[in-house]
Amino acid sequence: MTGSVAEEMHALLTEAFAPTRLAIINDSAKHSGHMGDDGSGESHFTVEIEAAAFAEMNRLARQRAVIAALGDIVGQRVHAVAIKASVPAE
Repeated sequence: MTGSVAEEMHALLTEAFAPTRLAIINDSAKHSGHMGDDGSGESHFTVEIEAAAFAEMNRLARQRAVIAALGDIVGQRVHAVAIKASVPAE
C-alpha cells in the first residue's frame, strides 16, 4: 500500500469494518494510458478485505458496503476498485 488515496482507503475500511485482513493494491500501472488513467498513479485499486461484518451479506451487499464506506473515493477520485470481500474462514 502506497500513496495518499490508498492510505485513506485503508483508514476508512479499518474504521468501518475492523477487518481481520485488509490489502489495498494499487493496480494503476497496469492501466497506464487506458480510460480512467488520470496520470496520478492512483486511478485503479483492488481491495481484499476479510471481516466478520460481512457474515450476513451476499457478495453484492458486501461490495456495496465497501463502496459506501469509501465515500467519494470510488467514481470521483478513483476510476475503478475491484473488491474481494470475505468473512474469516471463507
